[in-house]
Amino acid sequence: MIVVGVDGSRAGMEAVCWAAREAALRGVPLRIANAIPAWACSTTQQGPYADVAAWMRDGAAAVLSAAAERARAEAPGVQVDTAILAGDPRPALIEAAVDADLLVVGNHGLGGFRGLLLGSVAYGVASHAPCDVVVVREVPAAPRPEIVVGIDASPACGKVLDFAFAEAALHGTGLRVVHAYRALEAGGGFAPLPDDFDEEKAEVRMVREAVAGRRELYPDVKVVEEVVRGHPVDVLRQASAGAELLVIGSQGRRGFTGLILGSVCQAMLHHATGPMAIVRTPSSTG
Repeated sequence: MIVVGVDGSRAGMEAVCWAAREAALRGVPLRIANAIPAWACSTTQQGPYADVAAWMRDGAAAVLSAAAERARAEAPGVQVDTAILAGDPRPALIEAAVDADLLVVGNHGLGGFRGLLLGSVAYGVASHAPCDVVVVREVPAAPRPEIVVGIDASPACGKVLDFAFAEAALHGTGLRVVHAYRALEAGGGFAPLPDDFDEEKAEVRMVREAVAGRRELYPDVKVVEEVVRGHPVDVLRQASAGAELLVIGSQGRRGFTGLILGSVCQAMLHHATGPMAIVRTPSSTG
C-alpha cells in the first residue's frame, strides 16, 4: 500500500498524482489521508465548537474527495480509499504509514511560509516515517527518462541501490548511479597513503562492485555510472536536475548517532529540483 498526505495545496495534489501513478506501477492500493485537529474529529455534539468541528470535517472530506477523483483519473485501475486522520499531520501520517510500502507527501503545504523550500510536515515525515518516503516537488513537464541514485561507500548503499534499480525497472527508465567524493588528505592521524594510490580508480572500483550484481538482476535497465570529485550536494543537484526521481539514503557513511537524517539527505530535501525518494537506512554508527 502507498499512503499519500494531502491538505488542499497544489504540492499535495502533485503528490497524489505521483503516488497514483506509482501505485499503478506497483499494483498496490492507494490511501489518501488528510489530518485535522483531534478535537475536531471527536466534537460531534452541540456546543460552542461543534459548528467549527463540522466545518473542519466537511473541509477534509472535500479535500479527500477531490484528491481521490484526481487519483482515479491519473490511474484508473488503482484501488483508492481515503482517511481523515486525527491530530498533528506529522505523527498522524507516520502512524498511518506503519504498514505501508511508501509514504508520499508534497514538499510544501498550505501552512508554509513564502521563501521556505521545505515544509515542516515533509521534513517531519522524512525524518521519522517507518517506511521509505517520497517528497514531491512540482514534477518537470517533460522529465528526463532517468532515475538518479546517490551512493557512498556505506554498507547501507546496497538498500538504496535495490530501491533505485527496482524503480528504474518499474518506470522503464535508465538509471544514473552517482558517487561524489572529496580528496583524501594526508595526516589527521591516519596512516600515509601509498605513493601509487589512485583515489579516483578506488572510487570507480567501489561503484562498479556495488552495481555489478544488480546489473544481472535487472538486465533491461540501462545503467550509467558517474564518479565525480566534488561536494555530494552540488554533484547530486546537478545530476538529478530534470530527472524523474532522485533516490538517496536517509543516512550515509558519516552518519552520527542521534542524527535522524544524514547531512546530504537534509540538504537535498531543501535543494532537489524534483521528486526525491528517501530510502530508510540505519546510521552506520547507530
